[in-house]
Amino acid sequence: MITKFDSLFAGHVDVENVGYSGTPVNDRSYSDEYLATAFDKSLAIAQLMDRKGYDTLWLAEHHFQPEGFECIPNVLMLSVHLAHQTERINFGCGFNITPMWHPLRLAEDYAQADIFTKGRVIFGVGRGYHTREVETFGAPLLDQGANRDLFEEQVDIILRALTERPFSHKGEYYELPPEVPYRGYDLKELTLVPRPIYRPLECWQPVQSATPRGLDFMVKHGIKGLIGGGVAEGGAMDNTVIAWQQAHARAGNQKAMGEDLSIGFHFFLSDTVEEGIERYSKFYEENIKMFGPLRLVRALSDEQIEEMGNPETAPNAGLPTMAQAIEAGAVLCGPPGRVIDQLKGLEKRLPGLERVSVSHPVGTPESVVLEQLEWFSEDVMPEFVGR
Repeated sequence: MITKFDSLFAGHVDVENVGYSGTPVNDRSYSDEYLATAFDKSLAIAQLMDRKGYDTLWLAEHHFQPEGFECIPNVLMLSVHLAHQTERINFGCGFNITPMWHPLRLAEDYAQADIFTKGRVIFGVGRGYHTREVETFGAPLLDQGANRDLFEEQVDIILRALTERPFSHKGEYYELPPEVPYRGYDLKELTLVPRPIYRPLECWQPVQSATPRGLDFMVKHGIKGLIGGGVAEGGAMDNTVIAWQQAHARAGNQKAMGEDLSIGFHFFLSDTVEEGIERYSKFYEENIKMFGPLRLVRALSDEQIEEMGNPETAPNAGLPTMAQAIEAGAVLCGPPGRVIDQLKGLEKRLPGLERVSVSHPVGTPESVVLEQLEWFSEDVMPEFVGR
């Protein structure tokens, strides 16, 4: 039963001339001062969500984006800042990209954020999808197998460091601690200081390809999964949900459909579906322009991706439309009653589902995000929260 509502903010500034016929993504570049407005925007969103009863604001780690779409390099640092200016809302790491970290530094930073915020930060890990980011930090991404191997070893280390006292590790990429002399003895074990004190530890990860290896790894570590929203197709993709349940069954766990998952949607409330499409479709299109060339929109062909980079050819390239996404259930749009019915239908399909994330495409103006989140909290959430 759905009882918690979240939102994801990846750190986009307000951008102009959006949509398939608008400014190409690679032609966007903003001043340092303007890029920093992403932090003011995150504070405005956090404070509204805090007042309106949302459970968690998820933040995304990204780097080197003068285009203005994902401008938060350190989710934990921002979470501490926002927690000190709000009262109750949680902040989710959606996600810390572990290949760009030393695993022990990430574990230490999370533990310190946990203490500073009195347990209001939810941990999360991801593998990354920008070559400009991951490869620049000296980690593999083009080699997906190496990326997966590194990620899994890092997460093993992080979770052991956060939960075991003391611990040690020997693997392909790390030997922790190194066997060196220290103050009269040979070093064999480490104790993370600090460790989180608000327990139990909760960890989340995006579910993208939903391969048996990836899902089995999550199940092994008790990691929960976020499906849809952000860069991924929105909505509860049946095959992915079934694969999640099957992975738990392989480990001997009996899970209700949707249990330990969060389903993410982009959403736009409006008096009618047609009005929503007319007012907001350009933001949907900008999101496709941003993430399509990164191979995160599976339906796009190579030819469509090339045409999408040209505002003269993009409108006639047969690219995905917001109307199609609404029809497929990937985007929530229309009057509150329609959205309530869609979410209640989701509840019937996934009786174990407790958490839904509702957010907006990158580039959506702050005024629209705030207006929409407030409207959703007043006319949709009361049908679910507190039951």
